[in-house]
Amino acid sequence: MTRNSPELPARAREIALELTSWPSVTGTPEEAAFADRLLQYLRHSGHEKVWKEAITGDALGRSNIFSLKDGKGKDGWRAIVLAGHFDTVPFSDYGGLTSLALNPLALREAMIAKLEIAGESPSALADLKSGDFLPGRGLLDMKSGLAAGLAAMEVYEGGLSLLFIATPDEEDRSAGMRDAALQIARIAKARGLHIELVINLDAISDQGDGSKGRVAALGSIGKQLLTAFVVGKEAHACYPGDGANSAYIAAELITEFELAPELAEKTGNEIAAPPTALYTKDMKAGYNVTTPAQTFVYWNTLQHQRSVAEVLDISIKLAQRAMVRVSKKLGLNIPVLTYEGLKRLVPESKRMEKAEELALRADLDLPERTKLQTQHVWSLSGLSYPAVVLGFGSIPYAAVSLQDESLSKVIEDAMKAHGLGTVDYFPGISDMSFIGEPNGNITAAAENTPIWGTSFTLAEPAGYSCINIGPWGRDYHHWLERLHAPYAFETLPRVLLAVIDAVFKKG
Repeated sequence: MTRNSPELPARAREIALELTSWPSVTGTPEEAAFADRLLQYLRHSGHEKVWKEAITGDALGRSNIFSLKDGKGKDGWRAIVLAGHFDTVPFSDYGGLTSLALNPLALREAMIAKLEIAGESPSALADLKSGDFLPGRGLLDMKSGLAAGLAAMEVYEGGLSLLFIATPDEEDRSAGMRDAALQIARIAKARGLHIELVINLDAISDQGDGSKGRVAALGSIGKQLLTAFVVGKEAHACYPGDGANSAYIAAELITEFELAPELAEKTGNEIAAPPTALYTKDMKAGYNVTTPAQTFVYWNTLQHQRSVAEVLDISIKLAQRAMVRVSKKLGLNIPVLTYEGLKRLVPESKRMEKAEELALRADLDLPERTKLQTQHVWSLSGLSYPAVVLGFGSIPYAAVSLQDESLSKVIEDAMKAHGLGTVDYFPGISDMSFIGEPNGNITAAAENTPIWGTSFTLAEPAGYSCINIGPWGRDYHHWLERLHAPYAFETLPRVLLAVIDAVFKKG
């Protein structure tokens, strides 16, 4: 098989369908077992240097998979990394078709029949009937990307060394890539490799003609999970003016932050999605006619170039603006604090005791631990008046950009030769945030995340030149998720080879 052989698309398709048939939902035993299955599959496929490395301290026993193909000639010390994740979201959303969710060919026929009867989603039905789109959990996001990277690697006979990495846990906390970033550095040092470029192979969504999906992304958006711990004052529901309803205060915050343009960062024609509330809940234990004293809210916020500190500063201003409306209605001035300011009021030993206890609670997700830790610190702070405490509730994803302009130009030219384009930022949250070149630092996140250092630790991003070139499709994380197969199997492996060749020629 050669790079121009018609067997290359067939090989990419074969690998993609095989990997998709193996369940690997994040956090399940099947996800942990996937690494061993992939290891054996690669060995049987002729990969000579393939191994796994356990993720440090991972309670689920998960591993990253590595495969190295040495370059030919004197430039073999130069290396490109091809990387992607193998975990998927659950597939119970397929309902009566769940048993077919990992069998794309059978699933397509069943979905066509279902959609024809229901009259649901004419666009999805048209896509599936065209023969150009294949459904299946994980095929688009992102096992077809892994398959394209492996197929390209198998036919490559050039001077660069290629290091393939498959990681778990991208859909949750990126434990795989966070550890892989450190493992890559050790591997490169041990084998005398210089990493010139990391190509992430993740999928892009395109609901249009595919032009937005047929691209190389020269960076990736960042993400902060902004939290607000809202403290009110309890009152009997018949005398609400005697208190300050935390649910109402939270509602004003939600109104202010929802789709706020101030937090929708724009770079050229690319706009990071504005914030939207992901969670809001008071902290009452059950029903009574007392207004809620405390409410917790969090939002997804996305960035291009902004630092964590800038995101926090903008958020404080938005919260203060919301509190002006609260003040007019309730006749109270409600301050907006940061968690960093709050924690200074409480001895570290008292804070850490609770944080370490919460870190052992596997039944609680990171935002829930953040809520309980903030509540605990507030209770020890000596403060009693209504207030809003802003912070962050999960692992931050740094915005990253390719800094080498000459390398960007080489990649743009290679893509253009195939009639494809480039964008500045991969529009979805991705593992690139832990391996690329960051915009700004994460100090403000560390100081304002209550569970930092106990429920998780995080180093600065690895700082490699990093881009994304992957498949495209529609409706991912939905039962209508479908991959544009001709691009994934025919175009993508050849584009990867073209970019690898261009980087080699750049020297």
